[in-house]
Amino acid sequence: MQILEYKNLSQDEKEKALLRPAIDAKEEIIKRSKDIINDVKARGDEALIEQALKFDKVNINSLKISKKDIEEASKRLSKDLKNSIKIAYKNIYSFHKAQVFKPIKVQTMKGVCCELVSRPIDSVGLYIPGGLAPLLSTTLMLAIPAKIAKCKRIVLASPAKIDDSILFCAKLCGVDEIYQMGGAGAIAALAYGTKTVAKVDKIFGPGNAYVTAAKAIVSAENAAAIDMQAGPSEVLVIADNSAKPSFVASDLLSQAEHGADSQVILLCLSSSYAKEVVKELETQIEKLPRKEIAKKSIANSKIIVVKNLKEALEVSNEYAPEHLILQVKQARKLLQDVKHAGSVFLGEYSPESMGDYASGTNHVLPTYGLTKTHSSLNLSDFYKKMTVQELSKSGFKKLAKTVEILAAAEHLDAHKKAVSLRIKSLK
Repeated sequence: MQILEYKNLSQDEKEKALLRPAIDAKEEIIKRSKDIINDVKARGDEALIEQALKFDKVNINSLKISKKDIEEASKRLSKDLKNSIKIAYKNIYSFHKAQVFKPIKVQTMKGVCCELVSRPIDSVGLYIPGGLAPLLSTTLMLAIPAKIAKCKRIVLASPAKIDDSILFCAKLCGVDEIYQMGGAGAIAALAYGTKTVAKVDKIFGPGNAYVTAAKAIVSAENAAAIDMQAGPSEVLVIADNSAKPSFVASDLLSQAEHGADSQVILLCLSSSYAKEVVKELETQIEKLPRKEIAKKSIANSKIIVVKNLKEALEVSNEYAPEHLILQVKQARKLLQDVKHAGSVFLGEYSPESMGDYASGTNHVLPTYGLTKTHSSLNLSDFYKKMTVQELSKSGFKKLAKTVEILAAAEHLDAHKKAVSLRIKSLK
């Protein structure tokens, strides 16, 4: 892992130090994703079944998972795992239930009432990645707020063969329909529909480069809304000399094992401390089952030595990380100066793993610097809001002249007349 002294870097070198890994063959990924989407649009279920065999190496006869399959999957799970899932469910539910929107009603002037109300999105599609790391936790992160929001139809898609733990979580959360389909094909089915899969209004969930490209394509074609564009996962750790190097190294590796394109960055206060963390990384990485993936990620990553915590926060805000871990004394005092981050972890006993699984916050977060403009996934993503206004006769009369003047200034005579006619009727 490269160690850089921030004070010795030129402005150009500072910018390069914070660059994310490039996403390779982007145009080719978009082209292949479009081909997969068009195949699903043309052949529907047949295309999805073929894609399950081609990409997931699973031969399936049906896309939809039956209630019997879900029950059997639940029976195969250990009691300990099911209990752990239930604890995570409770915490995530509690945090998201507290986010329920409270309608706003304001009398802007006497007789003029304005309101902001919310309505749940009718149908939502939840994409859960499979592969080597079946993300049961993402099932909870997406399905729980969808249920709290009272979306009428909650649909889950995950590559065949769906892991038993994902099916158990889906049942626990009250998901309405589950389909074994993955990648760009699954996004196409959710967005456009097939004979078996009815289309949804909005698609949620992370995925690989093909899923990300497919979400961008269906969103651009206005086939379905999407939650966000997510790139490779990332973490930035700020550590002072009080932080245990073993803790810091474990936090870096917990993110690095996600994928070869994941990026981890450590900001610390001395080169000697940086070297201690590197030693820990070298020791811990060899014990990981996914060490080859983690090693590739670490190769894209950096330790940057800064002069103080103020400079560390400046660098962090410039990078705008998905996950920000503050392993420093009095971490909460630094929080007010954090401007850009998807999720923040305060203190040595708040590792990212807690938020990823069970503390209660959502782990679906903006990446690639999008935390400068985007929020972490929350309950409001499953609603849309609309305004309401109601004017009494007296309120209308008070505001009428103002609106007539403004409409005339914009040369919109019909707007003015809609007011003038009512004034005339009141006389």
